[in-house]
Amino acid sequence: LSPLDSSWDAAYERDLQTFQDIGDAGEIWFGEESMARIIRWLEKQKVPLDSPVLDIGTGNGVLLTELAKSGYRNLTGIDYSPSAIQLSEKVREKEGMSDIKLKVEDFLAPTAELAGFEICIDKGTFDAISLNPDNAVGKRKQYVRSLCSALKPEGFFLITSCNWTKEELLKEFREGFEILEELPTPKFCFGGRIGNSVTALVFQRK
Repeated sequence: LSPLDSSWDAAYERDLQTFQDIGDAGEIWFGEESMARIIRWLEKQKVPLDSPVLDIGTGNGVLLTELAKSGYRNLTGIDYSPSAIQLSEKVREKEGMSDIKLKVEDFLAPTAELAGFEICIDKGTFDAISLNPDNAVGKRKQYVRSLCSALKPEGFFLITSCNWTKEELLKEFREGFEILEELPTPKFCFGGRIGNSVTALVFQRK
């Protein structure tokens, strides 16, 4: 594990401890609003409730819990951090969500069964991979290859990023993906210029 990886693991260890102590799932990395945005889009597209959905870097699993509450029944969450998966399992148990499958899995070295998904969702995992000081460019390329093998042709990829602009993401995912739409995200104003702190895009696999 790189130092970055071990710091994520430590964060989930802390959240796991807190959850055991007070039943709180800990930090929701991208907030309620980004989860609502994802669920609204799936509902607007009339994505069937039994479509296989993969949450890449599920963290505390709260997005999967919200999807299950919205009626989605074929949900898988992966994270390379065993503490994150343990935490997601605790959240799943507390909420009584038996439809959610959780696995410790490194998306950059995926197992063969990580395939056949109609929807892949990423909120912050691509960002974290991009920040890795050890061969970030190679890791981003591997991410796109892994995504191509996990997602069925014509499947949807929803990415929420705090690090990348729309233009940069279009470049990163040009091999094998086309943009369908940009989802509205809150704007912030800094020094008189208006910018986006969060970019949310929907791609379709070619």
